[in-house]
Amino acid sequence: MNELNELCRSKGVLVAAHQGLGGANIPANTIPAFELAVRNGAAVLEMDLFKTADGELFIFHTGKERLRLRLEADVRTMTAQQVRELRFINADGAATHYGLDSFDDVLEHFRGRCLMNLDRCGGFLEDVARCVDRHGMREQILLKTDPSEERLAEVEAFAPEYMYLPVYKETDTATERIRGRNIHMVGAELVFAREDSPIACQEYIDSMRRMGMVLWVNTLIYNENVPLSAGHNDDVSLLKDPDDGWGWAARKGFGIIQTDWTAQCAEWLKHHGFSY
Repeated sequence: MNELNELCRSKGVLVAAHQGLGGANIPANTIPAFELAVRNGAAVLEMDLFKTADGELFIFHTGKERLRLRLEADVRTMTAQQVRELRFINADGAATHYGLDSFDDVLEHFRGRCLMNLDRCGGFLEDVARCVDRHGMREQILLKTDPSEERLAEVEAFAPEYMYLPVYKETDTATERIRGRNIHMVGAELVFAREDSPIACQEYIDSMRRMGMVLWVNTLIYNENVPLSAGHNDDVSLLKDPDDGWGWAARKGFGIIQTDWTAQCAEWLKHHGFSY
């Protein structure tokens, strides 16, 4: 059974909040940012995980330490206690009282409220699955990884019953291989620079949907030089015509739109009959 497909059937296009709804003084990838996203229409929270040197799981996008914490160190080399003492800086570079949240705290805060997409947990998926199972929240988790043999083997070994989506860039490199393995594939994330990319073609999208797959698209922009959805993005939706951004994605058949503008995207999709 594809639980994600059933959810899309009942609710329409789902909005995934990229690192929650952070900004100004509220840091992304924190419980406050996730809470705001849910309140403003997000059905899925995308979050980044890491493991401390002594084995605890926290939420943070590693590599952003200098930008978001004014820290000249890798949080993965720190102990859990050291991580708990860190504080985010805000959009103007001033210190805040907000710290990094543990994965345990995030799970409990959103129990029964939304789906959670766990990103950047390759290499320690066994720890992640053990934590989720301890909370009894497997049904709320979406796993996404690149479809390398290393990552597929990890999913098959430690999370075979979790809802899983491979990430395809320009071409589908693994669907047939995955379907022959003990992996609960429920869809795929599609990343493409052009509308004529193989995975952006309507024939491919329709064929995946006929198999019950839910397709995830990214309208967010993390780098203007790295298009994720052939230019049908958040900036176009906000500053020009949302019908050529979020609307294009919804009409193509994408079941999940990941955005940095949760409230605006959710409201537009609902107003135009794409979500309920």
